[in-house]
Amino acid sequence: MTLFSTVGLFIALSLLIALVLAVIAIIPWLRASRAPDKPVDNQLLDINVAVFRERLAELKTDKDSGTIDDSHYQNQKLELERQLLDAQRQVEPMVTPGIKSRLIVIVWVPVLAALAYLLIGNRTPVFELWAAEDKVGQVADDLLTGKIDQPPEWAIEDSRQLISAMQTNVHRHADDPNRWMRLSELFLSLEATESALEALSRAYRLSPDNVEIATTYAQISFFANQGQLDANSRRVLQDVLAKNPQHEGAQMLMAMGEARGNNFDQAQGWIKRLRDSIAAKPGDHSQALASLDELSANVNAQKQQAAEGIDVRITINSSLLPLVKGDDVLFVAIRDVKGGPPFAAKRLPISIIQQGEASVSLSDLDAMMPERTLKSARAENTQLAVIARISHSGNAGAESGDLSANPVVISVGQNQVNIEINQQVP
Repeated sequence: MTLFSTVGLFIALSLLIALVLAVIAIIPWLRASRAPDKPVDNQLLDINVAVFRERLAELKTDKDSGTIDDSHYQNQKLELERQLLDAQRQVEPMVTPGIKSRLIVIVWVPVLAALAYLLIGNRTPVFELWAAEDKVGQVADDLLTGKIDQPPEWAIEDSRQLISAMQTNVHRHADDPNRWMRLSELFLSLEATESALEALSRAYRLSPDNVEIATTYAQISFFANQGQLDANSRRVLQDVLAKNPQHEGAQMLMAMGEARGNNFDQAQGWIKRLRDSIAAKPGDHSQALASLDELSANVNAQKQQAAEGIDVRITINSSLLPLVKGDDVLFVAIRDVKGGPPFAAKRLPISIIQQGEASVSLSDLDAMMPERTLKSARAENTQLAVIARISHSGNAGAESGDLSANPVVISVGQNQVNIEINQQVP
């Protein structure tokens, strides 16, 4: 299909509809031309006569029932007749427009409709989308259905056209999980992670039993969430493992996620489970087993570092709980009381707070710079303080409206601290 055919079809249909509306507009004139030479509108007179008769019947009923006497009846009847005579009027006959006037209406209705369509809003994106579909629509469909792996060179001369055509194609086949899956691959190649996750979530909802889609969704969500397993990705991985307990990719993600969440014993359990599964396979898997041993050693090292960290119990003042929103972000950090970059910091979803409380562990695993750690700060007897803030925007810097706590100074050797978020940034 060419661009001319798409635009031409649109214009033809629009013109047809406009002409039909124009004909509908002049139908009264066409009927009037077939009426008598001097048509008179007696509609109002007919209504007045009907009202007169109804009112006269009511007066007769009142007279018969004795509600009014004969004299009052005659006076009211005379008044009604007088009103009926005053209401009678002769309507001027409608002047039937000529052929010229009818043609003007038929022409101007489509013209004005076209001008309204073009002038009310910018239609350029619509025409560009049509152009993209006509040029690369088939290529987009072939890519999304797996018929081809790479588009021809001429199809990527304008990458926006191909992207628009693919998105339109997917939405036209919104019940096809494979198309959503391949659209997510396009977004990932463009580093549009959020759009890729949205496409993957739709693919997963359409086909939750597809292990490939599920593990890809969990993996992208895992890395997009800075190596942490949120409730959704954890649930997806658990579903995969329930269907296929030996799925190595899911086991590895669970091990890495548990380690990142400071659940070191659970992480070691997943590593052992994965190691036993690989070792039971025939063939040489020494390299994979060595990698798992190295990962296990790293988890042990992280566990040791976490043990040397500081546990922070965060509470939110009850008066501020109504100000907390579902998309807020919790920042917790340990820094020098004199200021400067924090020695350890975490950016956490607000969902970690349950019933106004949360527990967070900060250690050298959360250091922002390798040379600036809690261990080095304590070795130098640096006076440390814990800060906590709930951000509405998600930005690291404090902004008006954020909820914050007064810094709590940590004494030497202290490994636990309580902090309350009890004020709003002006």
